[in-house]
Amino acid sequence: MRVLLVEDNKLLAQGIVMSLAKSGIQVDHLASYNQAQIALENEDFSAIILDLSLPDGNGADLLKQWRKNGISLPIIVLTANTDFDTRLMCLDIGADDYLSKPFDVRELIARLKAIIRRQHGLDNNQFSYGALNIDFARCEVHFRDELVSLSRREYQLLLEFAQSAGRVLTRNQLEQLTYGWDEVGSNSIEVHIHHLRKKTATELIKTVRGIGYILTETV
Repeated sequence: MRVLLVEDNKLLAQGIVMSLAKSGIQVDHLASYNQAQIALENEDFSAIILDLSLPDGNGADLLKQWRKNGISLPIIVLTANTDFDTRLMCLDIGADDYLSKPFDVRELIARLKAIIRRQHGLDNNQFSYGALNIDFARCEVHFRDELVSLSRREYQLLLEFAQSAGRVLTRNQLEQLTYGWDEVGSNSIEVHIHHLRKKTATELIKTVRGIGYILTETV
């Protein structure tokens, strides 16, 4: 999972980047309106965290511009303004969620994961993609109607692919996910993907040479 953070407060941004990295989320940090304007032209993100008060522009204007241009990525707005009218305005112009400063980064992570689940249709405790079915409530995986027994790490990795179904996950993004795993080695990602393929189908997770991997809609 890769997220764009637009925040001019360096200390706050550093804390967010570090906390999200520990949760396996890669963050690209930008500190200005102008940088953020062009950030989505050539880059691929799962969600955006946007501060309203930027040094060279208003984050609300940026949000409106993105929505006008057809950008449908989930967006969480951050602001020091706590009044109801500001919150209502953010939601009206296209924000998916809203957090008032100061906030606990753990809440930001929880909200971020929730809006991404909704974006990918994962919010009903079920995920179906081709022959793959995941029941989040029971932590069960079925492939071609057969129950698949996965280790905790394999399950975590598969969830990451599910959240990015149909999109390439780079090796760097997957390394961010495995950050802090006790058993991580130089080939840890390949080992877990090998096990997932062996337990499902080789073609379920396709290698994109020189870039990373992608979950395919295998039948």
